[in-house]
Amino acid sequence: MKTKFNIYITLALVLVLGVSCSDNFLDEVKPIGQYDDSFYQSQQRVQAYVDNQYFDFFAAYKSPTSTVIGVYTDANTRLTEEQGGVQDYTNPGKLLNTPDVAKDYFGAKIGTGIINNAYTRIRECNNLLTDIDVKGASLDKTFRDQAKGQMYYMRAIQYFDLMRTYGGVPIVTSVMSPSVDDPAIKLPRAKVSEVVAQILADLDMAASLLPGNWDAANYGRFTKGAALAQKSRVLLTFASPLFNKNWDGSNERWQAALDAGLAAETQLTADGFGLYGGTIKDWDAMFLIDNVKCREAITVQLLGNSNADVTLNVNNNWEKGIRLPSQGGTGGISAPKEMIDLFPMKDGSRPTAANGYNDFTFFVGRDPRFYRTFAFSGEKWAYKENANAVLWSYRWVDNANKAYFNDLNTTSTSPAFVRKMTNTTATNATNYQYSPTDIMEYRYAELLLNIAECYAALGQTGNAVAYLGKIRARVGIPSTNNYGIGTLVDKYAAIEAVLYERRVELAYEGKRFWDVQRWMLYDNAALPGLSGGTVSKLGLAPINGTQRTGNYLQFKSTATAADPLATLRAGIVADPDAANFDTQLATLATFYNTNFVRATLVTPMDNVSGAAVSIKFNPNYYISGLNTTALTSNPWLLQTVGWNDATGGAGTYNYQE
Repeated sequence: MKTKFNIYITLALVLVLGVSCSDNFLDEVKPIGQYDDSFYQSQQRVQAYVDNQYFDFFAAYKSPTSTVIGVYTDANTRLTEEQGGVQDYTNPGKLLNTPDVAKDYFGAKIGTGIINNAYTRIRECNNLLTDIDVKGASLDKTFRDQAKGQMYYMRAIQYFDLMRTYGGVPIVTSVMSPSVDDPAIKLPRAKVSEVVAQILADLDMAASLLPGNWDAANYGRFTKGAALAQKSRVLLTFASPLFNKNWDGSNERWQAALDAGLAAETQLTADGFGLYGGTIKDWDAMFLIDNVKCREAITVQLLGNSNADVTLNVNNNWEKGIRLPSQGGTGGISAPKEMIDLFPMKDGSRPTAANGYNDFTFFVGRDPRFYRTFAFSGEKWAYKENANAVLWSYRWVDNANKAYFNDLNTTSTSPAFVRKMTNTTATNATNYQYSPTDIMEYRYAELLLNIAECYAALGQTGNAVAYLGKIRARVGIPSTNNYGIGTLVDKYAAIEAVLYERRVELAYEGKRFWDVQRWMLYDNAALPGLSGGTVSKLGLAPINGTQRTGNYLQFKSTATAADPLATLRAGIVADPDAANFDTQLATLATFYNTNFVRATLVTPMDNVSGAAVSIKFNPNYYISGLNTTALTSNPWLLQTVGWNDATGGAGTYNYQE
């Protein structure tokens, strides 16, 4: 019997790397042709099948701010404080609640086609899991077990992203044939608890079958510790208010998430994983460890650096996107003021006037991670062709109020730009398009923060602070006053402290939206029949009603077309690696106060047709409805609460059970 499945892997894909593979990962792969009963007689062909799954899952993952398996766009990141610009889901002038505008991640009719969508990826996992021990009984057992472990892992994380997008979805664990009248394929939307149970079962199976480490040629494949760490993520999400109406009244889910986190920590520690290094230089350098084991990386997207890789779209596109034109990039990411003002002071305290924070000379006395997350005028930001490059990006106007920009970067809307995870030896000879920098999809630091959050929700504030202290101590924040965290008076303050630390440590790593979503932080409002109100309990301000704001760094006086500061700024540099960095920052602050003002943008960072608007994320957006294709192809499926179904009726599927 033949299944319609073709894999087009050739030697050209030697460097096609999902959260998967090193330079040697596909060295011996050949085209495997049709998938039939003889397929499992060849270990090479089965290995190619597994490797193709990595490709289908992760080939699009080329930027750390991108999320959602198989798709990997930065759409979710743009809904948070990390990047400005109004999207449909934050536009106060739009209300999205009809299936034609619901997310299409669900894919086509269950079990049909070979296109790369969520249920097709699940189908291909099911193919191997169903057949390998029967049709491939002659294959080496260790090989079969490891192949199955990788499929269980991938099926689990695919269901997790479906759950985070839609809540409960149909659970398909066998290979189904498309049919218009077979009742067996008419699977209903499962409860979220049932989806979670399936994910956990798959991850347990993965953990039982996968090694703690792979050899160098297979570095990047999923491991036992990664499977356990994913359980921590899943259970943390399931315990959070989005899916847990009793998050504040019952400890059961929080305890399960804590137990999973501690088990993952134990396993990963035994396997040689942990926080990388003990200084801020180490923290910065760990993002650039390529194609060899980094103890911080629980899962990692390995990327290539050749022209062939660009053709196959497996280069990191982050470096090119965040470098400014003056450095050979394509524009840069302007940091909203809300992100600039977020990071702690160097002693770990919050950035307030009382703690010495000045939002004009915002770079003075900050958390060491600030200088590795953002670049600003006067800071050293090197690249291969200029090891001593200093970033300068500012504006001035002449007597006729005509504006000029020193680096011709007229799109700059902030005095600071994202620089995290950039390589100071990257070349701009090809505009950084061949960047090979790997992406750590799951870091050990995130696991520690998961554990801290569980301790906080359980009211064990001392343990929460201890885990936060590990994160801060590693980058050089002194231990005084609990690493600047102070005394947390109750579990709500502890949860807020953890969420704050996640914003700093994991900034621009694609994690913020999921935290905002699972804690429902846009507003206290909730849909009828669902719970909300977490924002007030945590002592936070709602994101709704706020703006991502920007400003020009502008020369104080009027000038001609010639750069008025070209000579004056020569020799001004703040180098985070310099021994006298604090002195350099003080000199730079004097330069700012002498020469610059903060000017209002011509067009606000958050605008609709040029007019400033505030964020409005409606409560039905937390969990998407099914789109028209999914509903009409599978008419037995219920629509989500807050969304209309294909006939205009109100959705009834409640993801909070």
